[in-house]
Amino acid sequence: MKKENRLAKRKRRNQNIAFGLFQLISYSIVALLFIILAFIVVKGIGVISWEFISEMPKEGMTQGGIYPAIVGTLCLVFGSMLFAFPVGVLAAIYMNEYVKDGWPKRIIKQMTNNLAGVPSIVFGLFGMALFVNKLEFGDSLLAGSLTLGLLVLPVVIRTTEESLKAVDDTFRQASLGLGASKWQTTSKVVFPIAFPNIITGLILSIGRVSGETAPILFTVAAYFLPKLPTSIFDQAMALPYHLYVISTSGTNIEASRAMAYGTALILIIIVLISNLLANALRKYFGKKVKMN
Repeated sequence: MKKENRLAKRKRRNQNIAFGLFQLISYSIVALLFIILAFIVVKGIGVISWEFISEMPKEGMTQGGIYPAIVGTLCLVFGSMLFAFPVGVLAAIYMNEYVKDGWPKRIIKQMTNNLAGVPSIVFGLFGMALFVNKLEFGDSLLAGSLTLGLLVLPVVIRTTEESLKAVDDTFRQASLGLGASKWQTTSKVVFPIAFPNIITGLILSIGRVSGETAPILFTVAAYFLPKLPTSIFDQAMALPYHLYVISTSGTNIEASRAMAYGTALILIIIVLISNLLANALRKYFGKKVKMN
């Protein structure tokens, strides 16, 4: 009896130690995030003004605003998601719902995982070779959006697959048992249930696309372009590349550094707003699923 009590106490002690360690790691990650955010806010808040957000850059980007870079970033995010999200979701539906388990499916999954590990600069070189040169899109929003879309395509596919796997098979069986076809079951039953979780892939993709520099460096980004793009074949400024340029420029270092922190803060705010909107969309569709 005493031995069992000692064993039980040891298990509880080990469990408490493990939970305490996990809790400490979790709080440390949150604290690190707030430290980074606080650093950027403190350094960049003094630069933020309506003129900084709404004006064109001047004097080699050491004066004026970052309005073209904001517009360019939003265009790239929208364009890349317009390509990656539907293609990734449809590919994941096909893989999860239609392809039977076997070596072809395993190979495709392995290739998708490998694609997710390819460095972003390689995607930039590929985008330049294919979209800019081979297809003759030139340095343009179209080339940049397609390159960024390819970059986040594995993320969309994987998150969509996991969302579809989380749907209980009883829903599929009940739908098929009532006489629905495979496509009707997938589109009318499985997809609506999984869609709130599928949006997680959209959130992760927006965050990554917003901050990528290497792919747009080869396909769309302009060093200094104080005007807005008028078509998908125009070059554009973008916040990540703008931040890189003014951080590494050798002229007027103090002004450039202050502008860099302000640009970083605007970029974080854009990502935060995009994530909040996507989360609101996920909650909305989640409530609709529960109501149905």
